[in-house]
Amino acid sequence: MKQINHYIDTVFHAQDALLEEVISSIKDNGMPSISVSPSSGKLLTMLISISGAKNVLEIGALGGYSGICLARGFGKEGKLTSLELEEKYAKLAHSNLSKAGFGEQVSYITGPALQSLEKLVGEKKRYDFFFIDADKENYENYLSYCIRLADSNALIVTDNVLAGGSVADQAIKPKSYTETMKKFNETLASHSQLESLLIPIGDGITISKVKK
Repeated sequence: MKQINHYIDTVFHAQDALLEEVISSIKDNGMPSISVSPSSGKLLTMLISISGAKNVLEIGALGGYSGICLARGFGKEGKLTSLELEEKYAKLAHSNLSKAGFGEQVSYITGPALQSLEKLVGEKKRYDFFFIDADKENYENYLSYCIRLADSNALIVTDNVLAGGSVADQAIKPKSYTETMKKFNETLASHSQLESLLIPIGDGITISKVKK
């Protein structure tokens, strides 16, 4: 899996000074190096561009790497709302999005994401694209909220669904969330309101289209 991802990143991803800076800023701030892979980021940009999404909700901002990739997909036309538990992370993400030229198009809501999502449902907000990359044990809860907040034909994208390959290969040492991801993938695959597929890029990304 690592060799395949290295090949994809090498062939299909050009050097990106801005995103390299984001990676450095995350490390310099003592934050975990868990941003999406370069190719996963490019896929996010392409999915938003292809779908024409303009109102994006991100769950898990970290340092803004995925946020920039999402915003690049909608250019000057769209808006990104990002939920982040840590105030420090949200500030760094906003700083990095501003450097990328999207500072005015992104807003951050800090605190536990489930509380923020409940508030957004109460405000009758609607989004046409979702990206989930936060605490794995809440993926199913996040998914339920995303469906409630989704426009018809919205896309819901989730990261880390292969758990380092351990969901499929018993020879790979399982992660703490391997079983959670297995269950989540099965939920997506059989969900009556979703049409889903797992793409084995980065640490695995699922793409789900909301049927309403």
